Amino acid sequence: MNTRLVRTELRLFLREPASVGFGLAMAPLILVILGCVPAFREVNEDLGGLRVIDLYVPIIMLMAIAMMAVNALPSELVTRRERGVLRRLSTTPVKASAMLSAQIVVHLLLTACTVAVILALGRLVFDVRIPQNPAGFLLALVLSTLALFSIGMLISGLFRTSRGAQGVGTLLFFPMLFFAGLWVPREAMPDLLNRIGDFTPLGAGAQALRDTSDGGWPSALHLVVLLAYVIGVSAAAVRTFRWQ
Repeated sequence: MNTRLVRTELRLFLREPASVGFGLAMAPLILVILGCVPAFREVNEDLGGLRVIDLYVPIIMLMAIAMMAVNALPSELVTRRERGVLRRLSTTPVKASAMLSAQIVVHLLLTACTVAVILALGRLVFDVRIPQNPAGFLLALVLSTLALFSIGMLISGLFRTSRGAQGVGTLLFFPMLFFAGLWVPREAMPDLLNRIGDFTPLGAGAQALRDTSDGGWPSALHLVVLLAYVIGVSAAAVRTFRWQ
């Protein structure tokens, strides 16, 4: 990995404070707003003795990852292809693949920062318990992140315009959040919706993260679903991605 190129891409990204602020602050702000609802901080027996805010921390984490992977990354890559940046790079010593790798690393770094902020807010401000199975939590988080970034790369390959990439990213973003439990907790969903959600990246990811909170491991179903997205969608993204 070309660390100089990563630093350059990071500086370029930070030149747009509005995008950086939106990417880093939006998800934590939503968590704070939800945590300020008194009813969300009360123990709910229908949720197995948990509070609503306990359920929202992993969901908001996945939301932050999806914003970077499905919305920000495809838009940036397709915009550069539209402007001929990738094509011009082919005439320089800098390989287009190196720039692409640097872009992914920058978005992953920003995503990691946002996830860390959400975890810290949940623990320090709302007393949300740290997952009792850190290894299982990290496994579920990594697979969820890889699955979502694979989807983002596939979008980048399938659409020629940034408007098209943004549109399909948004179209996928909100249904995935629904199945993760953003509007209705998965514990309160009908069995049919839960079963459908088990086969979506955010639904499987949210439940896998939730299962680690009490010290358990993510179920084999959710791990297999996430791994299938990582392998299958990544392969499709490689086949469809265009440099110009």
